[in-house]
Amino acid sequence: MTDFPADDNGRRSSSAFGRTVVADALRHIDPAAAAAAEHEPDWRRGYLRHFLALVEAGLADDGAAGYEIAEAGLDSVHARMRYRRDDGEFTLAQALLAVPEQPLETVEVTGSAEPERELVLPYRGEQLRGDRLNRQLDTWVGAGVVEESCAEAVREVAASPDWLDLSDQYLVALGAGAEMGPVASVLGWGGTVLAVDLPRDDLWQRISIAASSSAGRLVAPVKGSGTPGADLLSDLGAVAQWLLGFDGRLILGNYGYAPGAAYPRLAAAVDALGVHLRQQRPDTALAVLATPTDVYAVPAGAVTQGRARYRDRSRLASVTGAVSGGRLLRPNYPCDVAPGINDSLVPQQGPNYALAKRIHRWRATLGRRDGVVSFAVAPPTRTRSVISNRLLAAAYAGAHLFGVEIFEPATASKLMAALMVHQIRKPRPARPAAWEDEAIAAAHGGLWRVAYHPRTALPLAAVRGLLPR
Repeated sequence: MTDFPADDNGRRSSSAFGRTVVADALRHIDPAAAAAAEHEPDWRRGYLRHFLALVEAGLADDGAAGYEIAEAGLDSVHARMRYRRDDGEFTLAQALLAVPEQPLETVEVTGSAEPERELVLPYRGEQLRGDRLNRQLDTWVGAGVVEESCAEAVREVAASPDWLDLSDQYLVALGAGAEMGPVASVLGWGGTVLAVDLPRDDLWQRISIAASSSAGRLVAPVKGSGTPGADLLSDLGAVAQWLLGFDGRLILGNYGYAPGAAYPRLAAAVDALGVHLRQQRPDTALAVLATPTDVYAVPAGAVTQGRARYRDRSRLASVTGAVSGGRLLRPNYPCDVAPGINDSLVPQQGPNYALAKRIHRWRATLGRRDGVVSFAVAPPTRTRSVISNRLLAAAYAGAHLFGVEIFEPATASKLMAALMVHQIRKPRPARPAAWEDEAIAAAHGGLWRVAYHPRTALPLAAVRGLLPR
């Protein structure tokens, strides 16, 4: 079982782990910021400024420091995370080399539908294609909902429908049941998905029904005659062995989620699996969905638009900000600098969520230097995990008042699947500044270009969302 390291008293703390990993990532580039993280007395509430420091420090050396931070952070994760068995504790790399006690078998579901041969985006009851799709992309760019590079990539995929045929490779969907994942899209295009998720009957029934009505093939691991699936926290070596049994190029898609402290444990396990697969099969591509509720360095255009919107804010907004003593409706970008820093971290999601997502980002940053990586910032989306949090659900319901568009899962997943296809079919080399790669093709829903710092508008959006319509 993948777990945090134990301290001298045998306690395994997600806060201690997160604090140390962030400090290790910062130590060489910004020793003062590292010390601040290491001695943060209240990690669960104080983590926000330290994750901001990771991005700010990454801008040093013309952005090249972002690579050093990613490497140091991941080295710390793998040096500290443990794999516990009855006969002792091991590193994740050692666990992946061990022969699994029970190899996984395989089950398949093959659909009989005709494959989709054009890019179609479901949106507000419509099926957008051709000119209608282009007009919506223009609308999103004009409203600051997506970056122009995102719209360009989607247009290029729409103009190259043969790219949608992924039969020449396998999509490995870790977290196959995720609403934001591309499983339904790839199956609809006639591709093969190697689906890994927890062995739960309800989950696999839903996945199997979707596969049987598609044009593709879904392949899943299974232990004996049980329910399909595998737990990456405990079956890591068996999953690695199972995946390496397939001949052909793998696209390792990271879509899994786990609540609370389990999420960074899962992120570390998946990262170790990706490293192992790339060592055995160097052509393995990586696919990552980044959360919009994080800290990013953003291009000058986002700063310019955000500052212009703040200058043009209403009198009511000006009064609200003043009366609140600066706690509400602060400017998204107080200074006209490029790149700017967009801090859209949401405290309610917590430090475990932030760390797991940062592990994903760090691996994408390093992986891009020596292989193919699909990485894009996904839009804020009404997924089950988000709307289960009453405050976040309310904030999403009122976000439109501040220029943020919240996507439905069907739209967001298809949009991100199209971006994955573009980045797999037309890979780009890593840029000298690590932050620039993260800004390409971002579909942040408007968070990068709104007038106000997101956390200072969130309470008002939540109040509006709680009111009857």
